[in-house]
Amino acid sequence: MALRFEILGRFNRARAAQLILPHYECQTPLFMPVGTQGTIKGLTTHQLEDIGCQIILGNTYHLALRPTSELIDELGGLHKFMNWPRALLTDSGGFQMVSLLHLADITEKGVTFQSPVDGKPMLLTPEESIQIQNRIGADIIMALDDVVKTTITGPRIEEAMYRTLRWIDRCIAAHKRPHEQNLFGIVQGGLDPVLRDICVRGLVERNLPGYAIGGLAGGEDKDSFWRVVAQCTAALPEHKPRYVMGVGYPLDIVVCSALGADMYDCVYPTRTARFGTALVPEGVLKLKHKAMEDDMRPIDPTCDCMVCKTYTRAYIHCLVTKDAMGSQLLSYHNLYYMMKLSRDLHSSIVEGRFPEFVCQFLQKMFPQGDVPEWVCNALEVAGIDISSCCAPFSSISNKVEDTQNQEVKQ
Repeated sequence: MALRFEILGRFNRARAAQLILPHYECQTPLFMPVGTQGTIKGLTTHQLEDIGCQIILGNTYHLALRPTSELIDELGGLHKFMNWPRALLTDSGGFQMVSLLHLADITEKGVTFQSPVDGKPMLLTPEESIQIQNRIGADIIMALDDVVKTTITGPRIEEAMYRTLRWIDRCIAAHKRPHEQNLFGIVQGGLDPVLRDICVRGLVERNLPGYAIGGLAGGEDKDSFWRVVAQCTAALPEHKPRYVMGVGYPLDIVVCSALGADMYDCVYPTRTARFGTALVPEGVLKLKHKAMEDDMRPIDPTCDCMVCKTYTRAYIHCLVTKDAMGSQLLSYHNLYYMMKLSRDLHSSIVEGRFPEFVCQFLQKMFPQGDVPEWVCNALEVAGIDISSCCAPFSSISNKVEDTQNQEVKQ
């Protein structure tokens, strides 16, 4: 096993840890930006180091198509190829079963995709997924699982969960670099607690270096979302990292960390930047709005990032509609925000002030005290008293699913 996980502090279910990987010693909770093709769009690897990025996520499916895993291997692995000295995680290619479903055919053997490059069929088996990831050389590699959207119901959920357990054995057998790369299994089972439980127990029996909670952030209601996270984190081993896949809203990360999760990834901070949206403690700020045209303040007066120290909202407003530099500056700011959130979560747990941090976070995002009911319920289970930053329950509107998208009115 090429991984050490040492818990440095905890508050009830929340924990702050050191995750020691072959290329970097990481502090959790941590957020991983998604660099699909071996790059975070618009940012250099030096900039990512500057803002404190610890792990970048690469996409097996896309890297296998271009530039190919063989070429990456020939050139010394993805770390060397993209000039990234810190940790890397590659997904299995499984997510494309959901996102490219119109191109995919799933059988026991594997997933047959229609290549978006030349239209030819391309079979991705558990063995092939691991071989590709062994060539790419990331610190953490993901097992190929059978992914189903959480909004789907019926026998397909059970079929996918049991297939995920059968495929993990094929992934383990195919993994040729266990002393350099850590294979994580992925808990499936949709929103069914019984299926999730069977999957967790099956994966834990295999004694893997770490575990991911998959199949969420796909359109399910927030109440179901947090309950699955709470169930899985409670059942997964204490001494192994827990990774909630596809989660990138700041509010979700704070709640999942309170419930005992350690790692997250999502395209949200960089994708929303390309649409002219900045992450701020109060929610989001839309820089395309005309109100920004003559606003000489920084994006966030409390932020120490290079963008907030150098540029005004008016300048970025001018760029976001016309120039690629606008989305680059916003990507930098948004990822800085996510890295600072990760550091703040870690230090507040280690220093024994996690409940206060959660309360301050919620007070900034919901100054009226209208914290969504699902957040209140999840934090109650996590043993965190947020009554001081909540309006009385009767006045809580059962707000928005994605409350963190609330716009800052300034």
